[in-house]
Amino acid sequence: MTTDGILFDVDDTLVDTKGAFAVALEAIRAAYLPHVPPERGQEILAHWRTDPGGYYRRYTSGEMDHDTQRRHRAVLLHETFDGPPVTDFEAWDALFWGTFEKSWTAHDDARAAVDAALAAGMRVGVVTNAAAELQERKLKLAGLADLPVLVGVDTLGFGKPDPRVFLEGARLLGTDPARSAYVGDEPSVDALAAHEAGLTGVWLDRAGHRRGPGYGGPAGPDGTRPDPQDPDALRAAGVLVIETLAELPAALGYGPAARR
Repeated sequence: MTTDGILFDVDDTLVDTKGAFAVALEAIRAAYLPHVPPERGQEILAHWRTDPGGYYRRYTSGEMDHDTQRRHRAVLLHETFDGPPVTDFEAWDALFWGTFEKSWTAHDDARAAVDAALAAGMRVGVVTNAAAELQERKLKLAGLADLPVLVGVDTLGFGKPDPRVFLEGARLLGTDPARSAYVGDEPSVDALAAHEAGLTGVWLDRAGHRRGPGYGGPAGPDGTRPDPQDPDALRAAGVLVIETLAELPAALGYGPAARR
């Protein structure tokens, strides 16, 4: 079926959030966890991105606010790496967030992908599990200010993988969900959840950006899901899998590559 509109995720889809986290967490390691050698920085980064305490998921489900989830994650990070107690979270967060925000940059393929979609007559927008204002600022600093943030976690009071989030994105985009695609880096929370909501789910499986074993969001109503990071299993479930945004036109059937 023809695609009329594309909804994009922001973090690690359009913006290199993993890279920004790496810079911010290295600053935290040096200041608060100096006993952890720099070569273990990837372990710290993986811990933060996989959110083993489930605090960010609780934020996206409306159970806690953004600062509270980050405080809990900071405490768990210190406990995991035998760091001192986080007694002054404001100072900790000023270092973390200040460094993180200064490090926002777009992925190399993001601008071209958005331009290609617009040139093909697609409607484009953003659906994100972060606050809309934050993501608008992030996209602006990354050179993607022309992408409207249609749905943030504060729009409905909860976020992905709830199907209502994707349906609201399509509604605001002005497209039929069945003729809309959602592109994101999280296989379950983004691509599979969008597919289950009636959109075309596209998993952007960037090299080096998977979060790790066991990550992929909650199970479906029957208690099962395909392996959340197995491309073949996701394809079998109806999800499109690409490795770069340059592959998006061919995957969705628009642009020169699809017409050959």
